[in-house]
Amino acid sequence: MLTDYVSVGDKIELSPVGRSSEYFGEGAERKVYYSKVYEILSEDTMEILMPMEKTKLILLPVDSEFDLVVYQKTGLYQCFVRIIDRYKSNNVYILVVELTSNLRKHQRREFYRFSCALEMCARNLQEEEIQAVENNLPYALTPGLPLKQSVIADISGGGLRFLSTQRYEPDSLLYINYNLLKGGEKKMYEVVGKVLSVKELENRKGTYEHRVQYYDMDEKTREEIIKYIFEEERKNRRKD
Repeated sequence: MLTDYVSVGDKIELSPVGRSSEYFGEGAERKVYYSKVYEILSEDTMEILMPMEKTKLILLPVDSEFDLVVYQKTGLYQCFVRIIDRYKSNNVYILVVELTSNLRKHQRREFYRFSCALEMCARNLQEEEIQAVENNLPYALTPGLPLKQSVIADISGGGLRFLSTQRYEPDSLLYINYNLLKGGEKKMYEVVGKVLSVKELENRKGTYEHRVQYYDMDEKTREEIIKYIFEEERKNRRKD
């Protein structure tokens, strides 16, 4: 039931899907609009506030379709919606959306990516480390090996994107460490990541952008990373 999982005032994300991606142009599948639940009309329709970017209203068109994610204290919930009406009421700009799928607990891609500039260190795993990781065996990291400093450009519960003057090969496994704030104190996270892609930046020759997916990460660590991201997002929105 919609009212069991969604409340007035809940923050939401909207990402264009299907034909709507074509309407919003190239890269629309990565575009995210932020809004809030204004009113719940029935078990399959609700009013949401028209999204804004800075001080500009984003006039999302009627009949456009979106992937909608609701932020709840108990987690994230996702469904697909279609805009069926839009209007102004008491100086508030409102969209009426109709659910076109069931609401479900959301497991991110799927994860929201948080833009940042965090220092990290990395190196390629040694052969014996790779064998242990791939066979899900306990292992100890080889101590004393040199680490290359890099900068995380965005981070999520599923992986990260980082910039480095060191080029790591696609499909290679990396040992990565970085610090995040947990309970007001810095905590080091040591993770294994698989390089999904790498490209040299056009405007910064000799600097490479890497996209990395966490490899066999335990859920406790993943949840801590997601919690960090949400807390940082809340801080940023309060500043805005």
